[in-house]
Amino acid sequence: MVVLEFIHVTLTLAVPHLVSPTGTVPSDLSQSAMEAAAPTPAPAPHLLVVPFPAQGHALPLLDFVALLAARGLRLSVVTTPANLQLLSPLLAVHPAAVRAVTFPFPSHPALPPGLENTKGCGPGQFPTFIHAFAKLREPILAWARAQPDPVVAVVADFFCGWTQPLAREIGAAGIVFSPSGALGTAAMHSLFRRLVRRPADSDDGFTVAFPAIPGEPSFQWRELLMMYANYMAGRLEEQVGESVRQNFLWNLQESWGFVSNTFRALEGRYLDQPLEDLAFRRVWAVGPVAPDTDAAGVRGGEAAVGAADLMAWLDAFTEGSVVYVCFGSQAVLTPAVAAALAEALERSAVPFVWAVGGSVVPDGFEARVAGRGLVVRGWAPQVAALRHAAVGWFMTHCGWNSTLEAVAAGVPMLAWPMTGDQFFDARLLVDEARVAVRACAGGIGFVPDAGELASVLADATGEKGRDMRARAKELAAEAARAVKKGGRSYADLEGLVQEIRKLC
Repeated sequence: MVVLEFIHVTLTLAVPHLVSPTGTVPSDLSQSAMEAAAPTPAPAPHLLVVPFPAQGHALPLLDFVALLAARGLRLSVVTTPANLQLLSPLLAVHPAAVRAVTFPFPSHPALPPGLENTKGCGPGQFPTFIHAFAKLREPILAWARAQPDPVVAVVADFFCGWTQPLAREIGAAGIVFSPSGALGTAAMHSLFRRLVRRPADSDDGFTVAFPAIPGEPSFQWRELLMMYANYMAGRLEEQVGESVRQNFLWNLQESWGFVSNTFRALEGRYLDQPLEDLAFRRVWAVGPVAPDTDAAGVRGGEAAVGAADLMAWLDAFTEGSVVYVCFGSQAVLTPAVAAALAEALERSAVPFVWAVGGSVVPDGFEARVAGRGLVVRGWAPQVAALRHAAVGWFMTHCGWNSTLEAVAAGVPMLAWPMTGDQFFDARLLVDEARVAVRACAGGIGFVPDAGELASVLADATGEKGRDMRARAKELAAEAARAVKKGGRSYADLEGLVQEIRKLC
């Protein structure tokens, strides 16, 4: 009935001479006339997406873009020349829905010329990188204002808080994308919102509480973001420090809501009610957003070892017997830390794959562990490795991407957090989800006792680790259900898309 009434009104306005006084359409109305009079479908909503150029940030946001493109939205993704290759798989799959908008990377005297991705940054350069990237605001604003196809929403990484007032200026909704979990996101924003100080007479063991977060978690000062500790100590150049803090405040003050790459079976207590530390904004939990497989092993860049070769090597080991070791794309272990880890792996006698990145392994180590240990220099096909039946544990820095990849694969973790949100993630995995054990105290530069670490490795792969391996499999099943039709993450994603459509 509603459809007939809509056709009648349209035809009356468009071709009144074809409608009888009674309001009925004559039988001799041609099909071509009907088609000409039919309403033109509304264009799909146009979104502007601003990833932060770091592997752990850009990859999940691009995965999220793929999910939006598959649901009929059109997306313009900001990038720079050196980062354009990260978009290649997305552009190949969704050529009609996704386009790259490339801007020159803003230079900064404190950054090496040509640096466009934090993969080439030390931890101390990260705040400067955030500050430099914010200089894209004016070029992006000019581009958005010149578009004949208006942007209805801006989706940006939480390190790009400057896009939130930009969204308001162009009359669009500002959406914060968090590549971290809900706990980590709330804790980071809480710090820059409250500006908790460490007393002058205290050390790095000083405890910081988060009373507005469910469970009122607390963390030692050394476990907080290095960027925050440096800001509070005045070690950041003034403009850089204020730029970093303002990004977090803009997320809270100007945004329409947050999208988090997480799911309720893992972080329900932080999602069931609006959080003060996220300004009581709506949080859409849509994770895990990563694809189930990466058969070619190219996610995030070209791997240093072929996925097929790695799978063949793992095929020689029994189910769950191998420990996969990787600390993400940013961490480079000091020689002392690398030596302690190598000694622990050697003494534990467990089979392992160690993706060392830019770290240096001790001389002779590979020869001594030949046959049961594989060292990968550079990027590893991590998704494929974690999904192999032989891999039973993952020694990780607890970066959120690695965390979710392990969770989705049903692999328990040996938690060795370094910095950033990683101590928040480790607490979640060890104390709440109970799918991880602490490998060591962690922290940048912390040198573990090799004997103690060897014992942790041996216990995990033995009978003591059986129950945790079972819990990890159960959580993986929950993660898979979350993103399927009928799951909570699926529902949150569909609901968000409907809200975006209403913005047109």
